[in-house]
Amino acid sequence: MPSPQSIAQVEPFHAISIGRLAYDLAGQGRDVIHMEYGQPSTGAPAAAIVAAHQMLDSDPGGYWESTALKQRIARHYDESYGVHVGEEQVILTCGASPAFVLALSCLFAPGARVALARPGYVAYRNTLKTMYIEPVEVPCGPAERYQITAAALEALDPAPDGLILASPANPTGTIIAPQELAAIAEVCRRKGIAAISDEIYHGLTYGDAAQSMLRHMPDALVVNSFSKYFSMAGWRLGWLVVPPALIEPARARMGNLFLTPPVLAQHAGLIAFDCREELQGHLANYARNREMLLAALPRLGLERIAPPDGAFYIWAEIGHMTNDSLSFCRQLLQDTGVATAPGIDFDPVEGGRYIRFSFAVSPAEIADAIERMAPWFAARR
Repeated sequence: MPSPQSIAQVEPFHAISIGRLAYDLAGQGRDVIHMEYGQPSTGAPAAAIVAAHQMLDSDPGGYWESTALKQRIARHYDESYGVHVGEEQVILTCGASPAFVLALSCLFAPGARVALARPGYVAYRNTLKTMYIEPVEVPCGPAERYQITAAALEALDPAPDGLILASPANPTGTIIAPQELAAIAEVCRRKGIAAISDEIYHGLTYGDAAQSMLRHMPDALVVNSFSKYFSMAGWRLGWLVVPPALIEPARARMGNLFLTPPVLAQHAGLIAFDCREELQGHLANYARNREMLLAALPRLGLERIAPPDGAFYIWAEIGHMTNDSLSFCRQLLQDTGVATAPGIDFDPVEGGRYIRFSFAVSPAEIADAIERMAPWFAARR
């Protein structure tokens, strides 16, 4: 057997342990509000579910890629961003996570160095480590709106081989302004830095729409999914957009590693793309939830938060109460039934002083959560 020292060391995803505890408490009869996971509490659009029922009776469900879905996704880039993407550039995947693995494996060899913002999504760091790629985490605070900047990228010496962007970001919900995206793209071109843009939260914004990195860097690789805006997390359907030179390498990796996405999900996803009225209704609820939390959290003593421009998260500092966000989240859950995510998942250095709230639940649950948390936080101020 290989020695432990030769195997990539990957930290656990602590929000999953909080979720496990939350479901255990629910099994004991406790009323739990799930704000720990970054997933919608709503289901797939109604018309997509109807289509899926119909396909169960008529489709044997073999290995298959939906040409119609790839064409619809390609058209989405023209309609939403004014960017031309050929259908052959769209690689259908089993969610955004495999798309991310495909992107990394197409671009980087073991030992490569890839820059990313800290705080950032826990699986970026851990997937890089699993693939023996070195994460180069760039600390990003309120002054940078918790996002990597062109200046910070320019200052890295030596320049990294790659860059991971997320706008809107997890855990902060912040968006990179178009002019900053353009500046980052210019640094990447000049220094030969390959870019992967995680655009899984596109469609979930509370002001100006987020821009695709493809507007500024046509050879960027773009990850997206049906999990967030389309409310289809459990259907495991996503996609990767690759430049023409990487179509065949990406297809080869998808076929060998993952075969094809679920057939049923592909049929449903095609219908979901045009269920905009229902999906915008979810967004309206998220906007309401966001406003309720933004009004309530300062009253709970949580005054230092990231500006949630998009996604469905609030990143809040709790450093005046604790430096152990994992124990803090466990105690909050035990005492109130409100599950949240510990900051150490997203920032291994400063994350003990932060927690993340996911507000992808119903407005009634948000109101209930605020009522439960108010006396709990008051006792700790």
